[in-house]
Amino acid sequence: MPATRLNLGCGRKRIEDAVNVDVAKSVGPDVLCDLNRRPWPFTDDRFREVFAYDDVVATMEEIHRISGNGAILRITVPHFSCANTFTDPTHRHQFGWSSFDYFTGEHELSFYSAATFRRRASRIVSFPTFVNKIVWRLANRHPEAYERRWAWMFPAWFLYFELEVVKRPA
Repeated sequence: MPATRLNLGCGRKRIEDAVNVDVAKSVGPDVLCDLNRRPWPFTDDRFREVFAYDDVVATMEEIHRISGNGAILRITVPHFSCANTFTDPTHRHQFGWSSFDYFTGEHELSFYSAATFRRRASRIVSFPTFVNKIVWRLANRHPEAYERRWAWMFPAWFLYFELEVVKRPA
């Protein structure tokens, strides 16, 4: 039976029982693929779970296409305040707390994409230091206030989102 889990941009972080995808042949992915080129080499509605750690928003429609209704997407993205310290050349975008609201209907401009997701969980993650543990708790209780007032002083490491694919009957 084919794997129903997909690990996008796996690098050296392979996930067992998943299709591991990367553009770098040297990491030995199951599927060698440039995720910036679409469509991806997968059939519609194939996956039940997608791991997209450090991926970009532009891939959301493709993830929606290849995932079945109710599939879970776990994604991490670099936070916008980390731009100066984020040096991986394959990750050129920074994100804020509301980056995925365009796909959940929580933003006034959500009409730009037909891909729909339901937010299951989200959190701001900071580098683990004593001071950051205090800031992290406050940031996750008040994310909008954190981004407006504190993010530049206490930059987050990355953002974590867990979304559920919502497909409307055709």
